[in-house]
Amino acid sequence: MDYLETYLAFREKRMAYQYALWLVSWDQETEAPKNAMDYRSNQIETLSTLAYEVDTDPLRIEAIDKLAEDDTLELELKREIHLVKKDLDQMRKIPKKDYIEFQVLLSQAGQIWAESREKNDFEGFLPTLEKVINFQKTMVKYLETDTLKGYDVLLDMYEPGMSTTDYDVFFETLKEKLVPFAKKAAATKQVFSRSLKKAFPIEPQRAFNKYLLEVFNYNMDQGVLKESAHPFTSGVSSVDTRITTSYQDDFRSAIFSTIHEMGHGIYEQQVNPAYDYTELKGGVSMGIHESQSRLYENMLARSESFWQTHYPKLQETFKKELKHVTLEEFVRYVNEVKMNLIRVDADELTYSLHIMVRYEIEKMLFNGKLKPKDLPKTWNKLYKTYLGIKPKTDKEGVLQDIHWSLGSFGYFPTYALGSAISAQIYHKMNQSINIDEALISNQVYKINEWLKQNIHQYGCLYEPKTLLMMATNEPFNPNYYVDYLISKYEKILGIKA
Repeated sequence: MDYLETYLAFREKRMAYQYALWLVSWDQETEAPKNAMDYRSNQIETLSTLAYEVDTDPLRIEAIDKLAEDDTLELELKREIHLVKKDLDQMRKIPKKDYIEFQVLLSQAGQIWAESREKNDFEGFLPTLEKVINFQKTMVKYLETDTLKGYDVLLDMYEPGMSTTDYDVFFETLKEKLVPFAKKAAATKQVFSRSLKKAFPIEPQRAFNKYLLEVFNYNMDQGVLKESAHPFTSGVSSVDTRITTSYQDDFRSAIFSTIHEMGHGIYEQQVNPAYDYTELKGGVSMGIHESQSRLYENMLARSESFWQTHYPKLQETFKKELKHVTLEEFVRYVNEVKMNLIRVDADELTYSLHIMVRYEIEKMLFNGKLKPKDLPKTWNKLYKTYLGIKPKTDKEGVLQDIHWSLGSFGYFPTYALGSAISAQIYHKMNQSINIDEALISNQVYKINEWLKQNIHQYGCLYEPKTLLMMATNEPFNPNYYVDYLISKYEKILGIKA
């Protein structure tokens, strides 16, 4: 048997099923009718079964095992086989029945979460959440190794090489150096024009978002922008990477969630197109991915340099609302610091506090110290501890995120990690190109190109820690993040750490 030829034939089938399941998922999150849930679940069950049969076909398994022993493979193929064998080794440990049941459960859980969130009904979501968590605990037991145990199994899925030991050290650094400053900053008086606090009409927001797509060179021939309850990015290749946003009365929400998702989307679009039909397509990890979205959203788009160029366009879009708002006041407003209950609306400085709440809760859920029914109580307690505020409803508390309904435990910590990595990458990039100058001259393409050459083009070719070392010439260093935030907000708020 020609092992390479066999592997490539199965890869072609596998990607076709992946694409079909991906399209169903995208449709489900954007515009599928409510009453189609049961029908859709049946199709997902069939497609998942067929995909599983391809993945676990004895001929495919034999080909991968044999290719994994071949030291003569070229770099790209060797890395791809390493990645698929890692996935295969995990899949071999999960019984087919459990795998398919879990996929069907997840196909329903998202809609149940959305309905429960809308009704502020945690008890209505609890039975489904308990099933998801129990399934995840079962999966963890199947996947444990000599070096990965418990919650670390899930963490490694999203950020290979990162464990509770690593994250504990990282978050302790933030607690020690950032939390006191964040509380001081949030307590600082910040006064803004009343017109900024009024509701901004939705249609002009949509129009300005289309303008931003052009500013950041997000390729609309390879992507789309739609609306969903929770903004997200979903990509399957460099030529098909889609993003969503949502619109609120506060115009900042749509602007910065759109730019955030564009950061993800530009990353995917700039991966080497030769990888589109391989397992090297897409971003290498959630942490690296989040570093790109946070860099675009916060370090670029909340800067005074960016708005020097684009604030006149925004004023033209909202003539009445922004007529008497100066550029200086506007920049302070989009960098406003306050202890907010909603993670996706959190400011740049306090965002990681939201992530610490979720990280600590997930650790407790998977080490047996917290039962799902006690989630609201624990959630509210931790918010009071870290942010000094407590949710009045579960809708603005434990029900605000979709992630747990999707089984994405271990995902949240990468948000804070990505924010920290973005500061390290920004520091290095600024040594090669003058970022402020590029923003003022409306030449974001220079930033895109640097990121493409140093990070994006490689897709999944290298491990996250290796890629970061290649791009910045040093291992992960959270001090860039802490120093950047303190320096920025000392200047904006006129305070000292």
